Amino acid sequence: MTESVELRRMGLSPFLIASLDPEYTSAHELARVVAVHKEHVVISRGSGDVYAELSGKLGHSIVSAIDLPTVGDWVYADFHDNDSHAIIHGVVPRMTLMKRKTAGKNVDFQLIAANVDVAFIVQSLDENYNLRRLERYLVMINDCGIVPIVLLSKCDLMPEDEIDARINAILDISPNIQVLPFSNETGLNLKQIRALLHPAKTYCLVGSSGVGKTTLLNILLGGASLETAPVRIKDSKGRHTTTKRQLIRLDNDSMVIDTPGMRELGNLFVDTGLKETFSDILELANRCRFRNCTHANESGCAIQSAIADGSLSGKRFENYLAMQSESNYNDLSYYEKRQKDKQFGKYVKSVKKGMKGSGTE
Repeated sequence: MTESVELRRMGLSPFLIASLDPEYTSAHELARVVAVHKEHVVISRGSGDVYAELSGKLGHSIVSAIDLPTVGDWVYADFHDNDSHAIIHGVVPRMTLMKRKTAGKNVDFQLIAANVDVAFIVQSLDENYNLRRLERYLVMINDCGIVPIVLLSKCDLMPEDEIDARINAILDISPNIQVLPFSNETGLNLKQIRALLHPAKTYCLVGSSGVGKTTLLNILLGGASLETAPVRIKDSKGRHTTTKRQLIRLDNDSMVIDTPGMRELGNLFVDTGLKETFSDILELANRCRFRNCTHANESGCAIQSAIADGSLSGKRFENYLAMQSESNYNDLSYYEKRQKDKQFGKYVKSVKKGMKGSGTE
C-alpha cells in the first residue's frame, strides 16, 4: 500500500506513516475514523464515508476502551460491496489521544479524539467562564501533548476592559497560552480563528454545553451544516446538540473534531499534564524549607507564603490538590481502591457514631 496524496491531506503525518505495520498495510487499506456513534463507526479514505464494524479477531482482542477505534484514529480496513460497508482489522498507533474519566464513581475512561494537533478550549464570557474548569481542561490536554488554545465566546456581551481582565487572569495561570475572544454574533476575530486552521492538521473543539462550539463550527463551514439549539431567552444560554463525536473537513483541508458538551471532567494518569499546567506550584514547592513539606502549616512553606502575599491563588492551589488526589486515586490498582474505599467507609461510620453519641448530629 502506498500513502496517497488524499490520505496525507486527511492528516496522515510522517509520524503516523512511521508507525504503520507493514504486514497490515500489505493486507488492508488505510482509512480514518470520521464519526463514532453508539452503534457503529464511520470511516473514510477521503472520497466518501463508509459504515464499518470490527473484525471478529479485533473484537475479541479488546481489553479496555482504549483499544477501541475513536474519532480521528487511523485504521486498517477492508471495503466490501462497492464500498457500502467495511471491516476494521486494526488501529494504527496514535500520535495523541484525548480521554477523560467517565461520569460517576467507576474509575474508567472515555475516548474523546485521537491524533489531534491543537485543542481549542471554548469558554463563554458569561457564567460559563471558570478558571478552575479551564485548568482541568489544560491538564487533560497538556497530558496528551496537544497544543491548547483558549477561545472566549460571546465577547459582544461584555465590556472590553472586563474581557481584558479575564484574559489576563488566564495568562496568570498559563503565561504562554494563546487566548482569543470572539463573537459568533458580530463576527469579531472569526477571521483570526480561521487563520489558525492549517491544511492536513487536526483540531478539536472542547468545552461545556452551550458555549457556542457548534455555531462556531457552522460558521467555519460557511453555513449551518450542523444542528444547533436556539439560545434560551431567559438566560441567553444555548443547549448543546452534539451527541456524537465527528471529524469535519473544512474547505482548506484542515479538520475539526466536534465533541459533545462535557458535563464532567476527570483525569486519568495525568502526571505530565499536572506538571505542565501547575509548574508554578511545583517550582514553589521546591523552595520550601523542608523537603517533606505538606504545604499545610509548616514554617518556611513557600506555597503558603505565596498564598499569603497574593502571588498564588488559594483556589488554584486547592484545584491542584484535588486533581493530584484524583489522579493518584485513579492510579491505584483495583484491590487498593477497594481497600481505600472500605477504610473511608469505616471512617465515615465512626464519625457518624461519634456525632450520635455527642448529640451533635
